[in-house]
This record gives sequence, C-alpha cells and structure tokens, in this order.
Amino acid sequence: MENLKQLDKKNLVVLDVRRNDEHAKGAIANALHVPLDFLNNHISELNKNQNYLIYCAGGYRSMIAASMLKKNGAVPGRRLFTPTTFWIDLTPSEEELLKSFHSKTRYNIRLAQKNGVEVKENNSDKAFEKYISLTRETAQRQKFYAHSEKYHRLMWTVLHKEMVKEGKAPIARLLTATYKKEIITTWILFVWHDFLYYPYGASTDKYKNVMANNLIMWEAIRLGQSLGLKTFDLWGREEGKGFTKFKEGYNPQVIEFLGTWDLITNPLYYPYRLSEYLRWIILRAKSKIIKPTF
Repeated sequence: MENLKQLDKKNLVVLDVRRNDEHAKGAIANALHVPLDFLNNHISELNKNQNYLIYCAGGYRSMIAASMLKKNGAVPGRRLFTPTTFWIDLTPSEEELLKSFHSKTRYNIRLAQKNGVEVKENNSDKAFEKYISLTRETAQRQKFYAHSEKYHRLMWTVLHKEMVKEGKAPIARLLTATYKKEIITTWILFVWHDFLYYPYGASTDKYKNVMANNLIMWEAIRLGQSLGLKTFDLWGREEGKGFTKFKEGYNPQVIEFLGTWDLITNPLYYPYRLSEYLRWIILRAKSKIIKPTF
C-alpha cells in the first residue's frame, strides 16, 4: 500500500486493464482504466513522459499487457515491489488450512502455543510504541533500510487512529505476540476489501526459539477468516530469502505481477538507471559497515 502512495513521487501511473464490470466493483484511486481488449487500440495515447504500473486481478492479463508494451518500445523499469508474492486462500476451514501447511510449520505453531506464547490484536498506544521499538531493532539487526519512524507513525494515524475516530473500520491493525509478559513480535496488517495484507513485521531476537512468528502468522490467518476476508497477501517473495522459506510453510499460491515498464523518451534515461543501480550498491555496502538508521 505504501508503494501506491509513492507513485506520484516516482512519476508512475497505475494502468488498470481489468474489465468494466470488475472496475465498477472497486478501483485504485487516480488509476487510468483501459480494459485489455481495448489497450492495443489506445496504446499510442499513453503519455510517453510517464511510467506505468499495470494492474489486473490475477496477473495473466498484466502479462499480455506487458507484451503489448514491449512490442511498442517499453522496457522493464525499476520495480517498486517484488515481482511475485504469496496468496493464502482464507475460505477453507481452519482444519483444512492446517492440514495444508508443511509439517514443520504445524509443529512450530503448536510449539509456540506449548511455550505459552499469546497472540492477540492489540491496537493500544503502548503496543504501537513497542512496534516502533522492535522495528528499529529489526532494521539494525538485519541491516535493511526501513521506512522512517515518521512514516510509520503517519501510517498508523491515517490508517487506524483517524478511521476509528470517524467510526470506520480501520485498514491497519496491530497483532502482538507476548511471551513471559513481554511483547516479542509485532505485525501490522492491512484490511482492504476482501484482502488481508501483511506489510510490516518486527521482532526481537531474544526469544526466537519459542516460534512466536509461526503462531502470529496462524493467528493472522484466523483473524482474516473472522473478518470474512477471502485472501491473505503475504506481501512479497524473493528466491533464497529466509522470509520466503518461512512463508512457503503455509502452502500459499505464488502470484506473479507484471512489474514496472518504462516508455523511453529521453536519452538521459539510461544514465539515470545506471546511477540508481550504483546508488543501491553503495547503500547495501554501507549497511554492512554502518547500521541503517530508523
């Protein structure tokens, strides 16, 4: 969701290629809607000074749209998100879902319960401050560049506090896992239409052997079911990453996105892409020497 908020800053426009009836049921604000069947006839009308992020329901039509863009001179742009993600179908029963999990995942869930880990939705100010603290700890431990503390506080204010004050169901919700009266894992979840999203999580390394992360994922699934949601988007997948292996234990479906495509209109495009590539090499090297700030 934060990626969508950055579109204006990145000169990106969402190109929605779903059918008219799908678009009528819900759409991304300010997205350009051109059904796939009509895209080829209107592709010359696209603004070549903008980058387009193509969106559809499941990914197949986006792949076709990408092929059309490529034939018309577009090239893969710098992506804002992983090219694939995981979806869990929330419509089966709890028993059916548990049976579908990897045996080690089921074991870790039960182990966390046996260890006395307690997971609950806790949207209190105290719990959110713990989330901030654990996010700082996690970013420094894993040496990655997280959004700033200001960003997280603004996200929580807009997507939870203000919505609650207005009597609306909040988009953002906070789950906590507690062990020996100490919050050791916190997850921010987003609820949007029929989807549950897992964008942010943080934990301490202090009690990693009690398997709190496995239990909090299971409780997030149960929360999504209790809210009547149909799909749980685990927010990202990258081959070889530890978080990918963790998510795979829940038997999710792999969903592939179109990605980002650029229509090149300026000879400075390639020097810009090169400078962006070098920037991230420097930042990754720097993170190994100096702990990223939060």
